[in-house]
Amino acid sequence: MYSLHLLLRASPAALLLILCLQLGTTKAQEDTTSRQLMTMDLQMLQIDTSEEATVVLEVSTDLRECMVVKAYLLSNIPIEGNFSYKFTSCLCNNYPRRFFWDLQTNSTVRITAVVDVIRELGICPDDWAVIPIKANRFSITKSLP
Repeated sequence: MYSLHLLLRASPAALLLILCLQLGTTKAQEDTTSRQLMTMDLQMLQIDTSEEATVVLEVSTDLRECMVVKAYLLSNIPIEGNFSYKFTSCLCNNYPRRFFWDLQTNSTVRITAVVDVIRELGICPDDWAVIPIKANRFSITKSLP
């Protein structure tokens, strides 16, 4: 009977340990829900009143692991120049990437920046990269007057 009484009696140290473990678990669960898989910012810089413009896409992630990403542009009308360039890069949480395209247009154009998470070797250090299960294509659209 005495041994059963010892098992049921919790010491203050054990209670403190259980409390700390519970708080640590709650904090870890909060961190995983607030992280963003991909954040994109698309800027279009028109040079004075000319037909030339620069499109800047900044991509970042809150994931702890790196991803291999391919960025490219789509438009509602054909555009010449380096508009068709596709950039492949390693995206990590502490190193956002910026991609630049220069283009010429004499009309209003809707541009969509697309970022695909792909599987390709030789891009990230030691080929350590992840591919998300939820989504692997992200896009953002803006108009250039």
